[in-house]
Amino acid sequence: MQLDQLRDEVGDVFVVEDVTADYPQAGAVRFRGRLMVPTSEAYSRLNERLAPYRLQPVMRRSDSQDVLLLLPLHLTTGTKTGRPWVNLVLFLATVVTVLMAGVQQSTGDLVADILSGWPFAVGLLGILLTHEFGHYFAARYHGVAATLPYFIPMPLSILGTFGAVINIRAPMRNRRVLLDIGAAGPLSGLVVALPVLLIGLALSTVEPLAGQCTSANPCLLEGNSLLYLGVKYLVFGQILPREGIDVMIHPVAFAGWAGILVTALNLLPVGTLDGGHVAYALLGKKARLLYLPVLLAMIGLGFMWNGWWLWAGLLLVFGRMHAQPLDDVTPLDGKRKLVGLVAVVVFVLTFTPLPMMLIP
Repeated sequence: MQLDQLRDEVGDVFVVEDVTADYPQAGAVRFRGRLMVPTSEAYSRLNERLAPYRLQPVMRRSDSQDVLLLLPLHLTTGTKTGRPWVNLVLFLATVVTVLMAGVQQSTGDLVADILSGWPFAVGLLGILLTHEFGHYFAARYHGVAATLPYFIPMPLSILGTFGAVINIRAPMRNRRVLLDIGAAGPLSGLVVALPVLLIGLALSTVEPLAGQCTSANPCLLEGNSLLYLGVKYLVFGQILPREGIDVMIHPVAFAGWAGILVTALNLLPVGTLDGGHVAYALLGKKARLLYLPVLLAMIGLGFMWNGWWLWAGLLLVFGRMHAQPLDDVTPLDGKRKLVGLVAVVVFVLTFTPLPMMLIP
């Protein structure tokens, strides 16, 4: 491949000041200089023009220079979207484990009334499905290869599942796409979680805790986020818990509460979590500065609820990675900045410092 030919292809978009072949790897080319057209327009032109060469443009900004990397296409793209039968088997297994969790909340007797777990299962799985398909359809809209959701069954647990994930098989085009795909899941899931929670609280009762919680049979109470406190106030007209009374939560309400918790956990602003995507889209490389404060916060909160130590361990392993888009130069537009701000507000409202507590 002739470097002069590639230089001519980009010449009306990018003023080339220097060229480095086989950088950062064999078959790649790095141009440094400055863009002459708006960044989003530049990327569209370059992407179309370089496709016949099987090269993928990657745009970065370093100090006062623009950097254009041309990478062999197989290094940056993926088209496989998984095996749907695996997704189906995992989903069916998760239906069973979530149904069992719902039975334990309603009757406590798995054999006596298997159908008693359906209200909880439908509520929780509806929230998780909406969340994951929010990501999936946003990825499809932007032409990004993605798998169907992989649900994770978790038998003998309070929720019956560890959630679900989709696997994005290609880099995001720019920060706008990164924000759209990252925010679509938690915001979509919350749209379903709120009515599920409202319906469940309408089925719940407010009762004294005295006599129901003992040292031999302690109560496992759900924690409060600002949003959960507000919704309880809307339904019952008082801040709960207070003066020894609290909501005896219906399984449907517990599904809605769990959906709110899942929203907050996914919006933690680190790594490849949804919140990490939102943070990188808003802040760029500065988003990496959030890693240490969030990790230390998880460790500190672990003294209140040891589940945060599990999250701290996950962040130690996966929290440093970010989904950096191909075009890291094009800024967010006004609408997406607003969406990003909404996602930040949702995180603040849904975060639950003490998700679970035992009351003797």
